[in-house]
Amino acid sequence: MARTGKREQIMQAAEKLFTSKRLHEITLDDIAHEAHIGKGTIYTYFKDKDDLFFQVATAGFEELCDLLERRVVGDAPFEEQLLQACGAITAFFGRRRQLFRMIQTEDARMSLCRSDLQQRWQEKRQLLVEALGRILRKGQLEGLVRSGLSDQTLATFLMGLLRARGRNLGGSKDVIGDDVLVDLFMRGAGPRDAGAHDAGARDAGTHDAGARDAGAQDAGPRDAGARDAGQKAPATPGTTDSPQT
Repeated sequence: MARTGKREQIMQAAEKLFTSKRLHEITLDDIAHEAHIGKGTIYTYFKDKDDLFFQVATAGFEELCDLLERRVVGDAPFEEQLLQACGAITAFFGRRRQLFRMIQTEDARMSLCRSDLQQRWQEKRQLLVEALGRILRKGQLEGLVRSGLSDQTLATFLMGLLRARGRNLGGSKDVIGDDVLVDLFMRGAGPRDAGAHDAGARDAGTHDAGARDAGAQDAGPRDAGARDAGQKAPATPGTTDSPQT
């Protein structure tokens, strides 16, 4: 971590302790001992333990936004930018699993907190939503992402995928890489071959309807033909080539 100074030293200690203990198990005495400072010094920078952990968690959003600014190449193709962003977020929380847990804990705790604290939390969280939203907006402008939903709504869904993978799939035999996660977000969970979406289709019209239904399940454009950047126009009934999903 690049933090320096007493305040940052205290925040580092709190984050480290969260590796082996739950929030309610950690005391300010524990944090003071870990940070090698007097307990009274903590009150110079934080109101109480709740304020300390709140600030550690929200600082994580700010660090992530800075990381995305550095790691995402501005002139890269849209889907490559999306992959870079997901990779940066994955690597960040891979290095700092305890911070990921703290953010999850604080996110759940906010529903029980007073309204002004909830507002502060949402404002900090919104920074990351907006950072991802700017990338998704590029995809919308290029016709690669559906425009019926706001870029920030799409960013929230993408964050949900990243959060679910980080929280629930740690011990799973299914390894979902960033490339697979982005593919799921963009093209859904259907088979990669669009023709397989409707194995029972008897004619081209039924097949096209199946492709449209599949397109409605993901973040890609509603016109299935627009999903393939190399395809100039949607497939017409009766053709044998089907857009990739």
